[in-house]
Amino acid sequence: MPDAADSYWEVSRAQEGIKIGIAMVIVFFPAYLTMTRIVNKNRRQSSDHAYLGLTKWLIYLSLLVGGAVLLGDLVAVIMSFLEGDITSRFLLKAGAILIVVGAAFHYYLHDVKGHWMTNEGKSKVFALVVSLIVTAVVIAGFTQVQSPSEAREMKIDQEQISDLQNIQWQIEEYLAVNEALPESLNKLSNTKLPETPDGRTDYTYTTTETGFNLCATFNQASQNDNNYYGRPYPGDGDLPVIVNSNHWEHDGGEVCFDRVVK
Repeated sequence: MPDAADSYWEVSRAQEGIKIGIAMVIVFFPAYLTMTRIVNKNRRQSSDHAYLGLTKWLIYLSLLVGGAVLLGDLVAVIMSFLEGDITSRFLLKAGAILIVVGAAFHYYLHDVKGHWMTNEGKSKVFALVVSLIVTAVVIAGFTQVQSPSEAREMKIDQEQISDLQNIQWQIEEYLAVNEALPESLNKLSNTKLPETPDGRTDYTYTTTETGFNLCATFNQASQNDNNYYGRPYPGDGDLPVIVNSNHWEHDGGEVCFDRVVK
């Protein structure tokens, strides 16, 4: 749920958290169901008191860990609320924690009493309901993040921004030495200039009356202004300076970054 107080990095971290959650649930939840089924089957068939005692102590440990996580997460959620998180997000976070950890706590609390051993049908219903909820959550998660193809194109866009910054830094160095813009990118240095990723149009450089243009083709509009990556040339005395070197916002398609040289 977006909040006007959220920065781009907070939104990005939230999306990354969703991706990690989806991956972990897809891998661990089926494994958890399978292992739980195997353990319960062995418990029903085993007459080994040591094995049954160990299993019960593991269940107690699960209850202890689950309770600690529940209390700790609720403290974190309340802290988030006190720090200004919007009320609807606070309620949803608290509700999600209660449902997820509370369901596990409920299951193991009944498990330690042997409830599922004598009510195998109910345990299957419980597993089915939880599986449906998990499936719905995973599907909902996919709607909140980019598709793999979109994520790949976004990474390529970011790579191109880094390439353009590299080229611009070399232009800055050329300016510092020659106090003039290069006629073409071939004049910059003996080092190999960045090349566009496969399928993208070549980078172009042209001089203007006030400076120069660096152009590239992007798949989608930028998510932020990329100021974090900018590095203005510090300048010294009368040396030429690129006064707007940090601006890297762009739309989809061909975009030219107009640079003014002072």
